Parts: sequence; C-alpha cells; structure tokens
Amino acid sequence: MTLEEVLGNAFGLLARGVADRRSAFHTPTLATVGADGAPEARTLVLRGFDPATRLIRLHSDARSGKVASLAREPRAQLHLYDAKAKLQLRLSGRTAVHASDEVADAAWRGSRDFSRMCYAVEPAPGTPIEVPPAAPRDAEGGRANFVAILLRFETLEALELAAEGHRRARFDWRGGALQASWLVP
Repeated sequence: MTLEEVLGNAFGLLARGVADRRSAFHTPTLATVGADGAPEARTLVLRGFDPATRLIRLHSDARSGKVASLAREPRAQLHLYDAKAKLQLRLSGRTAVHASDEVADAAWRGSRDFSRMCYAVEPAPGTPIEVPPAAPRDAEGGRANFVAILLRFETLEALELAAEGHRRARFDWRGGALQASWLVP
C-alpha cells in the first residue's frame, strides 16, 4: 500500500465511522489536557467528517469537563482503533466549540431525539449524586446544554499491525502542503 492509499483508506474509514454505528471508528477517544495539566480521555460519537477540510465533528454537553478543558487548551487528539483490522489512527489538531451558532444549530437539527435527550440531564455531567438520575425524556430541553466540537486535524498517524510487518505512516499539513512519510512502527 502506498502513502496515498493509506491516507485514502483512513479517510474512508472516518467517513464510514460517521455513517455506520457498527463501525469501530464510530466511537473514538478524545484526549484533552485537564485543568491540572493531566491528560483526560473519553469516548464520544463521531458525528461528522469533511475530508476536504480535515474537520471532525463531535457533540458534547456544554457543562462537561471536556468543554472546560478545551476552552483552556484547544489542542486535542482523537484516537480510533479497529481491533479486527488491527488499525490505529491518531488525529491531532485544534478544536473549536460551537454553542449558539449555525454550526451548533445544524448539528442539533441533524441529531435524533434519543441523542438530544442526553443533553437535558440534570444536574450537570460530573456532579456527585446519591443515585443515578432517570433518563431525560425531553428531546428539546437540552438544546441550551448542547455544543458541537469541531476538530481540524493537522496530523494523522496510521499504524497497521500485521504479522508480515507493522506499518506506520504520518501525514502532516502544518506547513500548508501535505508532508507524508513512513515511520518506524
């Protein structure tokens, strides 16, 4: 496989991760830096991908710790792994959190009622409670808590594990033009 084919495959898998909830890439791990400087990682749902702009869309509750972390430090990394294919992708870049704008409104309109209900949970995510709260039933009540997170990745690393030899490739857009290279796995 050439570097161009590796990148094309990665982009195809990201697009499939958005469209197919059974895809291993549907639920990536987002890594951020917490207020204390420690790494934080959590699983989200891949909601959108634009290969032309290298833009990934994720959704979150505005009251969550990850949104506060991204406000302090917008750099983040998305980790995706398909155990069956033995393929890992790491996408690093900068995020932008959209709450009350066209991006968030479009993302909200494109969400299913079941997903919308999650943002109506009370109290806020991460709040200590005595017992788990009942599932919210109001599909519109969580709009004020909903945000769309856009991650424009500047680097993408792909690692394929194989008995005949592991392969690792790096794609870097930080200088403007794409720089692609093989790396030692």
